[in-house]
Amino acid sequence: MKLNRRRFILSSAAVGGGLLIGYSATRSSRHRRANDELAIGSERFTTSFIKIDEDNQITIFVPHSEMGQGIHTALSMMAADELDANWEYVSIEQAPAIDLFANGDLVKGFAGEFGVPSALMPLINVTAFPVAELMNLQITGGSSSVRYTGETAMRNAGAAAREMFLKAASTRWSVPEGELTTKLSYVHHNASGQSLSYGELAIDAAKLEPPKSPSLKDRTQFNIMGKGLSRNDIPAKVDGSAKFGIDAHSSDMLYAAIKLAPVFGTKLVSADGKEALAQRGVKRVIELEDSYAVVADSYWRAKNALALVSAKFEESENDYISSTDIEARFNKELTENDGSKDKEIGDADYELEKAADIIEANYRVPYLAHAAMEPMNCTVHIKGDTAEIWTSTQDALGTAGRVASVAGLPEGNITFHQTYCGGGFGRRVPLLNSNVIDHATLIAMEFDVPVKTIFSREDDMQQDHYRPAVHNNFKAAFDENNNVTAWHSRFTGPIQVPGASHIPYAIKNQSIRVVDGETHVPLGPWRSVDHTQQTFFTESFIDEIAHRAGVNPYQFRINLLQDHPRHRKVLEVAAEAAGYGENLQEGHALGIAVQESFGSFVAEIAEVSLNRNNQPVIHKVTCAVDCGWAVNPDTVEAQVESGIIFGLSAAIYGEITIENGRVAQGNFPDYEMVRMSTSPEIEVHIVESGEAPGGLGEPATPPIAAAVTNAIYILTGQRIRELPIKNHDFSFSTPLAKL
Repeated sequence: MKLNRRRFILSSAAVGGGLLIGYSATRSSRHRRANDELAIGSERFTTSFIKIDEDNQITIFVPHSEMGQGIHTALSMMAADELDANWEYVSIEQAPAIDLFANGDLVKGFAGEFGVPSALMPLINVTAFPVAELMNLQITGGSSSVRYTGETAMRNAGAAAREMFLKAASTRWSVPEGELTTKLSYVHHNASGQSLSYGELAIDAAKLEPPKSPSLKDRTQFNIMGKGLSRNDIPAKVDGSAKFGIDAHSSDMLYAAIKLAPVFGTKLVSADGKEALAQRGVKRVIELEDSYAVVADSYWRAKNALALVSAKFEESENDYISSTDIEARFNKELTENDGSKDKEIGDADYELEKAADIIEANYRVPYLAHAAMEPMNCTVHIKGDTAEIWTSTQDALGTAGRVASVAGLPEGNITFHQTYCGGGFGRRVPLLNSNVIDHATLIAMEFDVPVKTIFSREDDMQQDHYRPAVHNNFKAAFDENNNVTAWHSRFTGPIQVPGASHIPYAIKNQSIRVVDGETHVPLGPWRSVDHTQQTFFTESFIDEIAHRAGVNPYQFRINLLQDHPRHRKVLEVAAEAAGYGENLQEGHALGIAVQESFGSFVAEIAEVSLNRNNQPVIHKVTCAVDCGWAVNPDTVEAQVESGIIFGLSAAIYGEITIENGRVAQGNFPDYEMVRMSTSPEIEVHIVESGEAPGGLGEPATPPIAAAVTNAIYILTGQRIRELPIKNHDFSFSTPLAKL
């Protein structure tokens, strides 16, 4: 059944006589599999990334979700450049949700990132794609698309295809490959003046095995990569033709509004839907294990009728838990438990015992919601033993697999309709979106027409998987010469990304440990994951240490980053661009922060003042980013700007609190965002180190909170150790003398 489904989906996308080159084009087993299982008639495949038709039109299939980060364009640029394609004749399509597009390159990439021993990597390389297929892994997240899929799959696919065309032309003309060149989707033999398009060579090239190790271009040879090209998704988003999951529609569609247990983990006891059923357009009131839903012929009618259902949920021990209780528990854990090792260097405890001076500080951040602009939604149509799905997701294959599991259907019987995502930030990963996907599937199983389940903004805010609330207690030791000799950190878990709490600074003795932070509140990855909390903690505390030592915070960092030239470089670039150390406008201050995350290095300097109401105003953020090298500089700038604004919203306003076991916030009036009118000027400087490419969707978010609060300390003399900033009163501030 899976083969039939794949045959149907790809046959509609391929042109007879064309050539499809792609996903891990260097793996002959996948090349054979594509031709054996998918080829129809005269079609020729070398798996699935690049389709070249007889008329020399090139289509590049991208296996990642487009959420506004420009990944469809960036990955296509990487493949097209290695192919020596004519960009004007390249079109881009979302890869279908089939297991041929399960992303084994992510398995390999994350294995290395999460510290799998090098001795095991050969095994990982062999098993990566079978594991990805087994796990239905087609995920977009972790700032991984360019640095993993792009570098090891898309570039290889383009380079392999180019070599196949050279070999095919060499055979046809009976000339050595060394006499041939490629340019703008053509192979040329300059000695004879002959040329053939890739389309003319497609059938011959498809008979060849893709090279196992195609030669990739040096950066000096790039023709497409490194240019600021327009994103392919922008026109449709401007003219309104772009389709998102919530846009799914059919004439016979029904709509579901749902109420989940307000206290996480509790069950539904009873639901009286008589009054709701009497309302116009209402079809059913459905009771599920932890929720109830109203299904009607419009969402508005379903939502209004939902409010008329009288329901009762079971009581639990969590019904009376508040944020205050959670804070008390975290403080108790940090006081009584030394936790488990995250990083240990030297003997920090000994240095603290003999220190000439000790500085201590305790930091706190709250739970945060993802609050994506497009509400959570999922449309499912169960038709006998098959199903169709429409939803915005960060993992189409994983979503399809989850629907199959819930509905009890074979995975090969699921058809997934791809759409754009109206924001994700981790929320649209199937694991975090499971309460939408699972419930939508269970509801749809009661009908023989498509049913669209929509979470209201309140549902989404109160039924999220939240960024963890974290407490972090610090100590640092000074010797008699005012040198920092020890760094002591204890924080509440969980650790979602290893290494986020580590510091680049040359402090010889470090003790970093994590204690239990488990509560009944569901947790999940939030844009930049642990880095968003830990960078606020570490870059604020290093600032405290600098001030205690009486050293300028910028110079203090530079002095301790001798072994980290990429950190130093972005700091230097950002400082120079921001005019750090020069005369500032009266009443303004500059705060600084730097962090490495997802393979990229980011330094940010925030220029801040207080308005007449003693509220902070962020005038400008100067950012320097080293992401190795920029595939599309325009996208780099856009992602950095986005990450800064996202992080500013969290730093200034973001806060999810728990009252009586449930989330207190319900909509944007309770969960404010940075608006156009309050957004600062943002200046981005790209520092190209030429190192391996790093991520961009997340690395700009972590430093901004510390940069802003470090500036506020200079302005007010008040050290902000707990976010959000809105909860602090600066009416009685005492500005510091500038260091």
